[in-house]
Amino acid sequence: MTKAELVTKIADKTGIDRAVVLEVVESLMDSVKETMVNGENIYLRGFGSFVIKHRAEKTGRNISKKTTIKIPAHNVPSFKPAKEFVKDVKNNVK
Repeated sequence: MTKAELVTKIADKTGIDRAVVLEVVESLMDSVKETMVNGENIYLRGFGSFVIKHRAEKTGRNISKKTTIKIPAHNVPSFKPAKEFVKDVKNNVK
């Protein structure tokens, strides 16, 4: 599902104008990004958590040049779904 499809689905379900729904969805995504850039996690009960995971410094290999490179420590965004969410997805096997 794309963002446009999500906006259309929400607009149809709620009866709210697509432009307003698009603005809300964009605002939600901006808020999630801004919060995580500031180093905070986001917890949405029943849905899941947007968490920051720290990756330690490690040594990698450039296979084509046969050299070793150092990959610095860094943070990556991650999503951990709630148990209810996982259960619903697992039970909907087609």
